[in-house]
Amino acid sequence: MRTITTTADLAEFCQRAKAEIYVTLDTEFLRERTYWSKLCLIQAALPVNGPNGGEAVLIDPIEGADMSMEPLYDLFRHTGTVKVFHAARQDLEIFFVEGNVFPTPMFDTQVAAMVCGFGEQVGYETLVKKIAKADLDKTSRFTDWSRRPLTTAQAEYALADVTHLRQIYEHLSAQIAASDRSDWVAEELGILTDPATYTVHPNEAWLRVKTRTTSGRFLAVVKELAQFRESYAQGNNVPRSRVMKDDALLELASTRPSNVEELGRSRLLMREGRKAEIAEGILAAIKRGMEMRPEDLPRMDNRPDQLQVNPALADLLRVLLKAKSETLGVAPRLIASAADLDAIAAGQRDLPLLKGWRSEAFGNDAIRLCKGEIALGAKGNDVRVVVLEK
Repeated sequence: MRTITTTADLAEFCQRAKAEIYVTLDTEFLRERTYWSKLCLIQAALPVNGPNGGEAVLIDPIEGADMSMEPLYDLFRHTGTVKVFHAARQDLEIFFVEGNVFPTPMFDTQVAAMVCGFGEQVGYETLVKKIAKADLDKTSRFTDWSRRPLTTAQAEYALADVTHLRQIYEHLSAQIAASDRSDWVAEELGILTDPATYTVHPNEAWLRVKTRTTSGRFLAVVKELAQFRESYAQGNNVPRSRVMKDDALLELASTRPSNVEELGRSRLLMREGRKAEIAEGILAAIKRGMEMRPEDLPRMDNRPDQLQVNPALADLLRVLLKAKSETLGVAPRLIASAADLDAIAAGQRDLPLLKGWRSEAFGNDAIRLCKGEIALGAKGNDVRVVVLEK
């Protein structure tokens, strides 16, 4: 079991990896006390039948605090080797934030498994059992990966996340090619490697705060408070909840304190949020919300949770989705989420599921159902699409 802690050793491994058709990768990180993930460990494994005989290593950025990640980023940019992950989103966010790089080309076995009918957001352990016919020891799953030295159990657990991944990748990539669904996977991976996926705009943060209050002035204060919270959390690398939780934010949008004394009466604002720097930011945000021009006030109908959904039509769309996904052997959630179906039932049409492979698999018929051009019928356990005469 080899652990890499120097730039030279990392460069040598990455050079060997460039001779392989793929390399499997995973990370261990912490995020409980920070806004951005703290990278603690990188695991990598080469093909068993490749020129390097299945070499597998741990790359330790904590023990190797002076180690440059540039050799790894250079491997990410090397187009001759596929970079294979499972559930890659958080891994890719780390590399995008720290190195401004995405692995190219890359493959996500969770996405591929959903396309191949293994279910919604199928876990790595499930794929190991079904494809590699092995069991994982998950006792180290919730350990503190920032502590050193790593135990033997931790190291073995970490390596298992990339060694079994080799067999899973080879199985799923062959199945994808045989089913002629490579374009489907490519579309999903395009989303994962789009910088917009990992860019959080503070001025849009208010859209994630759930409230039923429709007052424009109230929403203006919510918007300004959420924007301050997001900007502060990003700039100081602390969790949003350390600045203020949603319930405290909504309380402040209602009470609208104008000075430190009034702010101190908040029931829900935690001690961290009462520190001078945050307190001043909160008061300034409330002031901006109160002074926002009437024509600039945010509107509740701009929020996705306030759509005027036709519930009967939404239910029909759910039945259609289930029928289509079963016919295609694809996890329903990969095609459309419940929110997507509600959006269609509310009349929205600028949606991802109405573009690309999703439109062919489901979106086109979903629109036809909304227009009354098709109906749904049942025969035994099967749901069928029935074309209606004009």
